Amino acid sequence: MMYGVVNTNCEATIRLVVGNENAQRRVIDAVIDTGYTGFLSLPRETIIALNLPWTGVERGTLGDGSEATFEVYAATVIWDGEYQSIPVNETETDPLVGMSLLYAGTYKSKAPCF
Repeated sequence: MMYGVVNTNCEATIRLVVGNENAQRRVIDAVIDTGYTGFLSLPRETIIALNLPWTGVERGTLGDGSEATFEVYAATVIWDGEYQSIPVNETETDPLVGMSLLYAGTYKSKAPCF
């Protein structure tokens, strides 16, 4: 079982261990975003620090209805005690956990929620 907290901004957050294929890891606190259908978003500086491999680009729709292009990287997270390989979107925001990671962690499926 995983536990989170509500931060001072009234956001539900969860602590994750994120790493690369060389076992380099970092502990992050991420906001759970029910409007985000991806797995995990990280700021560029975290992606660089972990030397995450680039896998491509994808388009996504933001909360205001506009579309954006995101660089996508490969990462490993420790989710409920198990390692999972997931795609990570590069963003200019604080880390976000999306519904696909919550779904994959619950149902052991890599199927995204979109």
